[in-house]
Amino acid sequence: MTDNTNTALPDAIGYKSNRDREMIPRNLLRGMFALAMTSLALVTFAVLTDRDPVGQPKPAEVTESRTVTLEGGGSKAVTVYDETGAVLADLAHGGFITVIQNGMSRERMKQNVAGNPPVELIRYANGRLTIHDPSTNWSVELGNFGGDNKAAFERLMSR
Repeated sequence: MTDNTNTALPDAIGYKSNRDREMIPRNLLRGMFALAMTSLALVTFAVLTDRDPVGQPKPAEVTESRTVTLEGGGSKAVTVYDETGAVLADLAHGGFITVIQNGMSRERMKQNVAGNPPVELIRYANGRLTIHDPSTNWSVELGNFGGDNKAAFERLMSR
């Protein structure tokens, strides 16, 4: 009985064992290690020299602030109330407002915040618009998600 499987011999030209074919190439590993060490060196330098953070928004004066309550109504719906409890918006498909409400709810769940306390929409003199949750100290720079998404909250500021 003969075995018809095509098995290469270790001394055949172009032969690689299964182990060699499954390994990550050495140059790629060296590159990944160099990238990690370079990142570590840059962070260490920044910390040791007390370099100022550059990825933070510049401080600006608050020009407008509004207290609102975001109440989720399923996976897409959201209702927005003003400080008196009047409905500002009742959205069956809240889009970005729902995304922010879900993120806020998640943070409140992690920090064991009971109920649904209000949040603050804050506009700054330099054009920034943020939402801040005083109960968890959670905040989001709304302009970072694009003009259309920021505009959804700007409409809430003007109602």
